[in-house]
Formats: sequence, C-alpha cells, structure tokens
Amino acid sequence: MTSQYAYIRGTFVPLEDATISVRTHAFLYGTAVFEGIKAYWLPEENRMAAFRLKEHYQRLIQSCRIIGLQHPLDVDTMISITTDLLHRNQCNSATYLRPIIYKSDLRIGPILKVPHTHDDFCLFSVPMDGYLDTSNGIKVGVSSWRRLDDNAIPARAKVNGAYVNTALAKTDGYASGFDDVVVLTNEGHVAEGSAMNLFLVRDGKLITSSITDNILEGITRSSIIELAAKELGLETVSRTIDRTELYIADEAFFVGTATELAPITSFDHRPVGDGTIGEITKKLRDLYSKAVQGLLPDYHHWLTKV
Repeated sequence: MTSQYAYIRGTFVPLEDATISVRTHAFLYGTAVFEGIKAYWLPEENRMAAFRLKEHYQRLIQSCRIIGLQHPLDVDTMISITTDLLHRNQCNSATYLRPIIYKSDLRIGPILKVPHTHDDFCLFSVPMDGYLDTSNGIKVGVSSWRRLDDNAIPARAKVNGAYVNTALAKTDGYASGFDDVVVLTNEGHVAEGSAMNLFLVRDGKLITSSITDNILEGITRSSIIELAAKELGLETVSRTIDRTELYIADEAFFVGTATELAPITSFDHRPVGDGTIGEITKKLRDLYSKAVQGLLPDYHHWLTKV
C-alpha cells in the first residue's frame, strides 16, 4: 500500500502524523463541523471524480456560520486541496473524504469566540465501497431517541458533537436487531434516519420530510429529487410526515453520501409494500450509481474530475 497523507495545519503530512492535542477545544467540546464527501472511479475515463464537491464545501461554510466558526479557507482552495489529496493517496476506487473545520485552541471553556481564537481545516480519506449492505434492503425501527432541535443543536449544520444523538439512536437500533433507525422530531413527526435522509413512495410520488423538520439539507437528497423529476418524471413532495405513514408506504429508502441509496424493506417489523425492493427504488438506485460513476453525461457537472 502506498503512503497515505492527510491535510492539517496548512500542509500535507503522513496520515499517522495528522494528530491533535488532547487539549484541543474541538475534542473537549465537540466544537467542529464536517462534511462527508464521496469520490468514485470513472470506468469510462480511468480517473477519479468527487461527487458534488462544491456543494459540500458550500454547506461546510454554512455550518461554520451557524455555530460561529471562522472558515480559514475558501471553497476553491478546499476543492484544490481535496483533488491534491486524492492524487497523493493514489485513490483508484470508491473513497470517502472527511473535511473538518474545528476550534483548534488549546483551552478550557466552551465559549466559541474569545480573543485570539483559532479555527483550522483538516482533511483525510479512507476507501469506502459501501456503508451498509443494502443489496437486499434493510430493516428499520423507529428510535426512542428524538432528533436534536434547531434551537438546541441544529441538524441543518453538520456539527461533530451533535452526532452523539446519531450514535445513541443507531446503537439502540442495532441492539434491537435493526439495520438502522428513523428518528422523530420532538413533536413526534418523522425527521430522518440516524444520519440519512428518508424518502417514501406513495401513489407514484416521492415524499420526504420538510427541511424545517430538523433534518440535514442533504446533497444526495437534492440529487435524488432532481434525478426523479428529470429521468422518471416523478414529483417529490416535501412535507411533515407522521410516524404511521411509514407503515403504509409503497416503497421507502434512505439516501446519504456514505449510504448512497439504501432500500428499506420493513419499519418496526412491518413490511414495506410486499417486503421487497420496489421498482421506483431500484430505478433511482441505478440512476444514482450511474451518475456518480460518470455514466450519465447530463450530470457530469456534478463531478469534479481528478
């Protein structure tokens, strides 16, 4: 295996040297924001490409604005560092990229803004073909843990510390025999999966939770909405979803950068439709897979080629 590198404190370093102090503010208080980005091998071009790289870094900066971090680099610079890292690590298969902007001060005290404060950007990559085995669909339960509220720790921002909420929900789901979970808002409406957006299919339409129901404004989510409309002529309705709608959906699936598109075959031990992967879900999964691999020319603008 070739030497692997990461980017931290303004330079590329060997991966094993990309470390932080135990006194780092972000480690002590979770004061960091991140993105999950996927890069893919393009079989027809024999090169790598990162999927919707610009949109991910724009969202990273939005997360900074929400919690009060200063982004030390602009979007174009972060894109350049990312493509450079993919080159340096000689990536030639599906790769997960994790950029983080974090409070790098070595101090005690949770306040984000103090005199002479510092925020840093770091980035590393790991090979990742699939986050879940979704070939036969996944079994999902409704978690007893509620999604964080916008006025507590906003789900609209990818805040590192907020993912304790995800960890609690997903861990309990696994212990109960589920592959993943749906989390509800404090009002009892459907938010999303543990770390993925949710879509239902009812009467030939896609339904997904409103962006005001404490969800991440997913980039994969917006990609699926566009593919559904342009390639399949399907309307997507974004609205509040009740828990019991899960049980009467014709089809259902999660979407996210790491997960891609994960068909759901049951909710709370109740089969979705006939308990197999639905036709619309299959078509969208196939379209998304082709788009990220550069096999749909109309969507090449989604790819930053390396």
